[in-house]
Amino acid sequence: MFEGFAEERVDTGEAELFVRHGGSGPPLLLLHGHPRTHATWHRVAPLLTDGFTVVCPDLRGYGRSSKPPTTPDHEPYSKRAMARDCVALMRALGHERFAVAGHDRGAYVAQRVAMDHPDAAARLVVMDAVPIGEALDRADARFAAAWWHWFFLGQTDKPAERVISADPDAWYRATPEQMGAEAYEDYRRAIHDPATVHAMCEDYRAGLGVDRAADDADRRADRKITCPVLFLWSERDDMEDLYGDPPAIWRDWAGDVRGASIDSGHHMAEEAPAELAAELRRFLGAWPV
Repeated sequence: MFEGFAEERVDTGEAELFVRHGGSGPPLLLLHGHPRTHATWHRVAPLLTDGFTVVCPDLRGYGRSSKPPTTPDHEPYSKRAMARDCVALMRALGHERFAVAGHDRGAYVAQRVAMDHPDAAARLVVMDAVPIGEALDRADARFAAAWWHWFFLGQTDKPAERVISADPDAWYRATPEQMGAEAYEDYRRAIHDPATVHAMCEDYRAGLGVDRAADDADRRADRKITCPVLFLWSERDDMEDLYGDPPAIWRDWAGDVRGASIDSGHHMAEEAPAELAAELRRFLGAWPV
């Protein structure tokens, strides 16, 4: 897994990130979602190394990265805090400007990189996600039925950690066949760590509070993402069922938005790596300009 990639632990000032990186060419940062680790990219990353320097970290709180202490407002697990980590990581690796692609919760971090650090983000790819503020504004009975875990994981009065850690394998239900044996072991090591489970819940608690507030503030100020954006969604997930034309939502957030669907379920990097890599190449091929 990740043959030819270097392995490092990088101090970002607020956290220490475990990262694998390899290849040559313009830098591309790949950000995983919940409850995955950087290993979710192990089938995609090698397909990109002949044109890009590919960087795959565990987000703070996830996998082998550190778990900063939380606060009552959950800001240490905000997407803004994670975006600060990403920019510091890339600078530590020698990349001042880079493309960033994120899936699921990682898409929100990638969005924050582009919003908060426009000088660093050359291209943005978001996968299977609309901005948190938009998702919560549109939340209805269908969303609550499909995405109830947002609100369960976000609770503090009756925290979810004890329920999940009682049987993490039953809760998350991934398989080595789906993920690949080594990626599965990396993921399984993470979900069996109570500190990681707590950090993942904190991610969702931040989502319902400070992350939504950040999105709402950006909308009120009419701030836009200034770099080109590609939105990718899984055809066998529920993006279209929930939002009809999800790329249209991103067009309210950026001036240059393209969209494409991938024939896969939710975990597109594991289920359709070649198709995903081709879409990334197509979008990023003209960069830098």
